Amino acid sequence: MRYIIPRKVLAACRTMLAFLVLILLFSHRPAKRPPNIILILTDDLGWSSLSVRMDDRVAGSMSDFHETPRIEAFAQQALRFSRGYAPDPICSPTRRSLQFGQSSIRQGDETFDSTHTPRRGVPWRTIPQVLKGIDLRYRAAHVGKWDLRVGYPPEAYGYDESDGDTGNSNGNTEKGGEEKWTSHLLRENPKQTDSVTARAIDFLHRQAVAGNPFYLQVSHYATHVHMETRATSHDRFSKKTPGRRHDQPAWAGMLYDLDQSIGRLLDAVDSFGLTGETYVFLMSDNGGVEFIPPVSKRLEHPSTFNRPMRNHPLRGGKWTLYEGGIRVPFLVRGPDISPGQSDVPVIGWDILPTLTSLAGGRADALRDIDGVDLKGMFMGRSQAVVRPKGSPLCFHRYHNGYPHSAILSGRYKLIIFWKTGKRELYDLELDPGELTDISEDSQERVRALEAELKAYMDRVHPGMRARYALP
Repeated sequence: MRYIIPRKVLAACRTMLAFLVLILLFSHRPAKRPPNIILILTDDLGWSSLSVRMDDRVAGSMSDFHETPRIEAFAQQALRFSRGYAPDPICSPTRRSLQFGQSSIRQGDETFDSTHTPRRGVPWRTIPQVLKGIDLRYRAAHVGKWDLRVGYPPEAYGYDESDGDTGNSNGNTEKGGEEKWTSHLLRENPKQTDSVTARAIDFLHRQAVAGNPFYLQVSHYATHVHMETRATSHDRFSKKTPGRRHDQPAWAGMLYDLDQSIGRLLDAVDSFGLTGETYVFLMSDNGGVEFIPPVSKRLEHPSTFNRPMRNHPLRGGKWTLYEGGIRVPFLVRGPDISPGQSDVPVIGWDILPTLTSLAGGRADALRDIDGVDLKGMFMGRSQAVVRPKGSPLCFHRYHNGYPHSAILSGRYKLIIFWKTGKRELYDLELDPGELTDISEDSQERVRALEAELKAYMDRVHPGMRARYALP
């Protein structure tokens, strides 16, 4: 006996079968791949040290001697922040702030040894840990200078590979005393720029072949401490007319070598076909070093020096909370980012929440951070950054000899020198070089900003002011 299945039933079965096949196909199709992220971190590089202006309105915001053509080309493709800040005026606190999205006030001094934060077994999540929590396909690598001073290598904080706990290394050769600021060496692979970049490119290539999204942090040793450069680079600048601010051939050569190395990394991104799906950040860990022997001299008014200092038109440099110590080159290139200049203050601890958002996660779900999500600004959806109440841009220099703190609020900046009790207030819009202290005429603003700074300190680092004898 033959059974005849009605055509309508057959059609319905075929439709259902096709529907089931589609469900199976889409249920097994991998989710859209999140973007790749590269953070290039330089060392001791001042805001006005490059051969491209950090502020289109300020002629002195570029070097009068140095040459950085590859970074110039990158800047033409990038969003450039005229008020980009390092979290701290020295190396290790900035590097921790980047990883954890926190201020150095919250984290403690440069040894990571505070009353509320253990030196080892830090409970907060780092950039690679957060990214892998969003998508397990992420791979992460750190090459170059680590210097978190946490007692563990990058692999303990979510990185799949690294150069290890390289500490506060200067690259190739250690030199002590004042000689390290004035001597120079001529060598190939200066400050390991070539080998650091080669390892970074190898990681890029492997991830491109495997199809993995990745986070790569390239933490260069240059331009930290003593000067190393190629003989050809030194010769190039020895023949060049010196500038009024910048005139050291060895330092210029070191920076030029670094620039060329960064260019090779960017070329690799292009050649591997990664440009359209990769965000590239470039910044420095703190401002440039001023070659002035005692620390006290670095805090003096620029009018006391007989020539413009290295970070001019900004005041001061590394180790101080004047703009020369914390305002740094800060650029980002990537999908849907329109090149140009933004004058909105941004800071290194904004990178973690921003990367969280770019990767498809929720930046507002992060806990115990100080940064804000800059994605909206990157994509042109907003022209400002709204920081949560109680989380202003605050800085502190942990040093028993000259402890001082600063708070930025819009165009105004207050600096407090705790040992002397001196308060200095500057209008950075009118006076970015911090030449004119307006605190005497703005006592109400000084009191309000000081209260906001102290409230933040007491909230995120209870007991800090008592421990460091800050009134």
